[in-house]
Amino acid sequence: MKVILIQALLIWENPKLNRDYFEARINEIASAVDLIVLPEMFTSGFTMSPENVAEIMQGETITWLKVLAKARNCAITGSLVIEENSNFYNRMVFVFPSGQIQFYDKKHLFTLAGEDKVYTRGNQKIIVDYLGWKICPLICYDLRFPAFSRNSEDYDLLIYVASWPKTRTNAWDALLKARAIENMSYAIGVNRIGTDANGYEYIGHSQAVDFLGNYVLEPDESESFFLVELDKEKMLETRQKLGFLNDRDFFEIKNI
Repeated sequence: MKVILIQALLIWENPKLNRDYFEARINEIASAVDLIVLPEMFTSGFTMSPENVAEIMQGETITWLKVLAKARNCAITGSLVIEENSNFYNRMVFVFPSGQIQFYDKKHLFTLAGEDKVYTRGNQKIIVDYLGWKICPLICYDLRFPAFSRNSEDYDLLIYVASWPKTRTNAWDALLKARAIENMSYAIGVNRIGTDANGYEYIGHSQAVDFLGNYVLEPDESESFFLVELDKEKMLETRQKLGFLNDRDFFEIKNI
């Protein structure tokens, strides 16, 4: 599977300008790809004022994503602020080329920033089936909680979209490798760059890690997009040879 990771300098709380930016970057992609991954809250930056940018699932950004996915004949995923039933969600949407959508609402809300005070947490882990791949989409702070991401579904790819600050980049790098190794899965992390309106700095370090913890794409700090190619057959052969997942623990997570 060919995947594009877009590491972007987001414009604070301006969905239209961010959509224009991403559309321009996507139009620069010359070759055919299967999946494009955008950062967390890609239309606004990591805002704690959701009322300023919230959209609905029939709104402009979702419509725009459907048009782009169809035009590029690829899936697109990333998170944005969605209002539903008078609640705000940090929602990661996975838009198929057909226009079908699956979504994941962020479960682990970042209490240090007060995300839990203004957003409603999700309560369901999802697995997306796409082109023969089982994909687990997660968001930023979820990366710190390995029980929730445990590979009990035999998924093939973990995707984390993030607004992960520079001061904790070492944790981002270490945990992405750990999640890939313990789950014998590819792991992709897409983070933003730049400084937001609250003065927090982000240096990206978007990356792709294979099922043994080796870099497919090393962490990068530039404003750019990156193409990675993932080999499912190689991953399955390694799982069969080593058998580590056969010895995993199975458990139930309560109160999610």
